[in-house]
Amino acid sequence: MVAYIIRRVIGAVLLLLVVSAVTFGIFFEVPRLAGQTTDQVAASYVGKAPTPESIKDTKVRLGLDKPVIVQYGNFLTGIVAGHSFDNGPSKEWCPAPCLGYSFKNSQPVLGQLLDRAPATLSLAAGASVIWLVSGVGIGVISALRRGSVLDRTFMSVALAGVSLPIYFTGLVSLALIAYGLGWEAAGGGQYKGITEDPGLWFQSLVLPWITLAFLYAALYARLTRAGMLDTLNEDYIRTARAKGLPERTVITKHALRAALTPILTIFGLDLGLLVGGAVLTESTFSIPGLGQLAIQSIDSNDLPVVLGVTLLAAIFIVFANLVVDILYAVIDPRVRLS
Repeated sequence: MVAYIIRRVIGAVLLLLVVSAVTFGIFFEVPRLAGQTTDQVAASYVGKAPTPESIKDTKVRLGLDKPVIVQYGNFLTGIVAGHSFDNGPSKEWCPAPCLGYSFKNSQPVLGQLLDRAPATLSLAAGASVIWLVSGVGIGVISALRRGSVLDRTFMSVALAGVSLPIYFTGLVSLALIAYGLGWEAAGGGQYKGITEDPGLWFQSLVLPWITLAFLYAALYARLTRAGMLDTLNEDYIRTARAKGLPERTVITKHALRAALTPILTIFGLDLGLLVGGAVLTESTFSIPGLGQLAIQSIDSNDLPVVLGVTLLAAIFIVFANLVVDILYAVIDPRVRLS
């Protein structure tokens, strides 16, 4: 088990290096290949009336005149040991782990990410619990009541949940609940941190949790139902029932455990993606999270922040996959030998 975990950790670290290199290249090398010069990149940091002298000075200060491989090496060095950035009048020190410096906001990227991360974590954690419990529960009930009215009703609702985009269900829920019923705390722009006002934090996230969970719970219900129907037809399930085991034991310890393997895979991926920023949900409900920060940074052409959000999202996804791999080994010991 220990050797299996070590192999997975090493693989995760190597994957993060590859992702960081590809992401850095997309932001700083692809524009050059598309015909954008370093002077044009530097001009976006100067102001509304850039002069040749200011563009040249900015290009040197930001290191844009150096090869991309050198810039990437400096970026990796900053993550390990920190980095100093020439902000014009003075030099700013970005302590390790440094994910870059936003010259538009005059502050390290990591500080901005940490300020926005609690909102995204709150949204992802609450929604994931709701969609996992409700989705798996509905899927199990539908499988056990296959062909019944209850099964058809659940699957119809699940089909609607999968088909409707989040920006549609989010706006409809805001119109019906926040504005129609006068529940102002559930409306957009009312978010408060859990340390500032726990009551308002919970009220402002209930509607986003339900809206986001509705989309994912529908998918989980359909997958759980399909997995349960396949598992219930296996020989070992019939053997367990023939031995006289209680039906609850057969369902929970045998059928459901086998059906949860694909659910575990997509749950790790979905949770990692959401922690990296639920862009549509955060924009719809005006939640100041990583997704909203990414949109604002794209609008202002703040590349270091966009790069930081992208890398942080990649870290969460890789970490989620690592956790899933380890849980696989716990659920199915055969995985450790593969």
